[in-house]
Amino acid sequence: MPDETSRPAASVPPLRLLGADLLHVSLLRRLFSLMVPFACAGAYFVFAINDWWPAAVLSLMALSFFTYSSTSHDLVHRSLGMPGRMNEVMLCVIELLALRSGHAYRAIHLNHHARFPEPDDIEGAAARMSWLGAIRDGLTLQYRAWWWAVRRGGRDRAWMIGEALACLSLVIASALLAPVTPVFLIYAALMIAGSWLIPLATSYIPHDPDGHDELTQTRAYRGLIASAIAFRHLYHLEHHLYPAVPHQNWPKLAKRLDPYLHEAGVVARRFWV
Repeated sequence: MPDETSRPAASVPPLRLLGADLLHVSLLRRLFSLMVPFACAGAYFVFAINDWWPAAVLSLMALSFFTYSSTSHDLVHRSLGMPGRMNEVMLCVIELLALRSGHAYRAIHLNHHARFPEPDDIEGAAARMSWLGAIRDGLTLQYRAWWWAVRRGGRDRAWMIGEALACLSLVIASALLAPVTPVFLIYAALMIAGSWLIPLATSYIPHDPDGHDELTQTRAYRGLIASAIAFRHLYHLEHHLYPAVPHQNWPKLAKRLDPYLHEAGVVARRFWV
């Protein structure tokens, strides 16, 4: 079942009135979402082995984006319509590509949906910081998030411990292989460094902790240029209101929701057009 951690604000309609089709993801799109992270990781090694380093770095930037913001995010919310066990395995494996714990990510992210902007929201804490503070927060967030999640892990604790051990093993193996080839160690270093920007991108930019309700605590963004820059991932407010909707359907959700947001007085931030 899709995750329903938060409920829509009183001034917007329940999801069933916006359309049950918003929960549907075709088999082709589901397969594409699952394959993209592996394709990005594979592209890195192809480019790195051939010394095409700009393309290799871009491949890992894409991997970081298409895991945390897209595929892994949908797996966290169980919104891809996959069987439960397969969802758990893919969440683990795909986040391991980025040297992160998928189940720790799920724990802090669902807590974020339930608790923002309370002090115990570790994922959303950067929203109260400066942009520089948000970047500093990213330096240690993955380790602090894992420890926070493990202490509250329940039945997922074994997943988190196993994922941490796998990440550590992969980093150690990449260091041991460095005399043979630096490709693996550079991969690990770039993925770890890439995670430092997560609080800036997912907390500081889209949230306003001083907002008085769900409609003002998360910013709405619109505009073709901004949408292109964000790869159609502008819709953080919509996601907070309807977390069960997979990212592929966020633009459609936003279009249907716009009249209600306008009626509620939500002013979207635009970048040119």
